[in-house]
Amino acid sequence: MATTSSPSVSFDETDTRHDEMHRTIEQWLADLAADVDNARASEQFQAWLDIQSRFHDYSHRNTLLINLQCPEATKVAGYRTWQEEFDRHVDEGESAIWIWAPIITTQCPECGNAPSYHENSECEYDETPPEEWSEGLVGFKPAPVFDISQTEGEPLPELDTAATGEPDTLVDDLTNIASDLGVTVRIVDPDGWRHGEAKGVCQSRSVQDLTPLVEVKDRSNRADLASTIIHEYAHAILHFDITDATERAKREVEAEAVAYVVGRYLGLDTSGSAFYLAAWQDDETDVLQERLGRISGTAGEILSILDAV
Repeated sequence: MATTSSPSVSFDETDTRHDEMHRTIEQWLADLAADVDNARASEQFQAWLDIQSRFHDYSHRNTLLINLQCPEATKVAGYRTWQEEFDRHVDEGESAIWIWAPIITTQCPECGNAPSYHENSECEYDETPPEEWSEGLVGFKPAPVFDISQTEGEPLPELDTAATGEPDTLVDDLTNIASDLGVTVRIVDPDGWRHGEAKGVCQSRSVQDLTPLVEVKDRSNRADLASTIIHEYAHAILHFDITDATERAKREVEAEAVAYVVGRYLGLDTSGSAFYLAAWQDDETDVLQERLGRISGTAGEILSILDAV
């Protein structure tokens, strides 16, 4: 992937600022789209994608059960699955996370029961023998799973999405402009982080106070911390009042594109955004250009306020 560097334009000329910024951001988003295509085709991404496909997409009910028992869980699988699929083993003494697993077996076309239950029921269906019945869901049973943090063994492939560079005072500058953006921002110590694998979140301060609250997980890589703050600011500006779940992937594309543009303008290496977007947007690289106005306007708003600091 290409490596981003300091900008070749400053946007200082008042008369040409709008057009220059638009042209530059359009070119940078074209660069990002090309990098996303390259990232998606890479061996690293394909290995990561293969691993992701082996994890179950749990139902809402099971997701709640997992969160209640192990709020910090990120990837869960059964005992044997960890051994056979991922070459990892559950640490001795770890407590299982209990979820509901479907019971799939042959079932009576009339009453829907499994053969053993059908025999003891009042159902009189006898048109076809049990061995010819189709399989279906007949119920649920408790099943133990374990989070990756409870296991040891072969590491899973990771995508390096972190921004790098020399941010100088950028983290402080970004936190100082929060009020100008109508946002409250908190940098949270890792020991107090409540949001699992996420690097940052944007949500309401409370049920009563609907002011956007941005929380980001503190880390030694200040360039990546700054990029995460920008990403969550973009969510606060663009998406705070949007509840449509089908828009989630496109919202992530917009927010990460804003972080990429602002970070690149400020001299950070934000090329890791390509892996981030490859994981989110499937084959929709055109969405970057489709949403140019929203991305450009939000990036310009953040940069304008930063320039005034």
